[in-house]
Amino acid sequence: MTAPRRDTRGIVDASALFARVDFRRRLPAPELRRYVELYWLIDWDLSEPYASHVVPHPSVNVVFQRFGTAPPWGEVAGIGLELFTQKLEARGRVCGVKFRPGGFHPFAPAWPVSEWSGRRVPIDEVLPATDAGVDAGVAADVDAILDPPEEDARVAALDTYLLGLGARPEPGADEAMRVVGLLGEDRTIRRAAQLATAAGLSVRSLQRLFATYVGVGPKWVILRHRIHEALERAEADEELDWAALAAELGYSDQAHLVRDFTATVGVPPTAYAQGHPVQ
Repeated sequence: MTAPRRDTRGIVDASALFARVDFRRRLPAPELRRYVELYWLIDWDLSEPYASHVVPHPSVNVVFQRFGTAPPWGEVAGIGLELFTQKLEARGRVCGVKFRPGGFHPFAPAWPVSEWSGRRVPIDEVLPATDAGVDAGVAADVDAILDPPEEDARVAALDTYLLGLGARPEPGADEAMRVVGLLGEDRTIRRAAQLATAAGLSVRSLQRLFATYVGVGPKWVILRHRIHEALERAEADEELDWAALAAELGYSDQAHLVRDFTATVGVPPTAYAQGHPVQ
């Protein structure tokens, strides 16, 4: 069984977060791995508040959460278009489902995935249990997912819920997942036109595919890959050669990398590497 990835891509100041919360990644049931990359589970019990920051991936997430004594809830989190900040305090628990880029549409085929981008929507509005009187899946039992003290039981509850939704294979979703995967296989792809050529599509067809099945445009995904790489490298190396990294990531010069990094993360890359906090 292939283990879920263990990199920190997208997590701002990952070491500080991991020092405060219990963060785990788990694989879904084999039948779901076509669409779902992983489950992410977080528990915390803090003596003082902490703000976590994440540079979102081009993925839709389904998130079940409980903060303190407030009632638990579930929501569909479309692709975040800006830095995501979440204040954590007291005790809490989150069980999240990270779909593969392109993998969410088979669960909610009535809308393009771009419908949810930049939005967080109550789960029953996106993944209803019934549709026009015809069984279209199971209602989300938030307590059944969040309550079990055993991690395995929470993972099993997520599997049960997602399998009950009855996602149907879609050639378009498979194509979108394949095309996004090309970016991980070929780091020389730095523009939408290059990705279209590699995928055997016109640029316009590529854009339509991404709008329907991914939720953001190919240019956005390419940029986000670059920033995630820069963020992870900065986390690991305070003496990082930013000019060399800019060239490696396909930027025309260091200034363009600095501009994109600062706009996305909130602080310049050298300040981030030196431990300056993100606001």
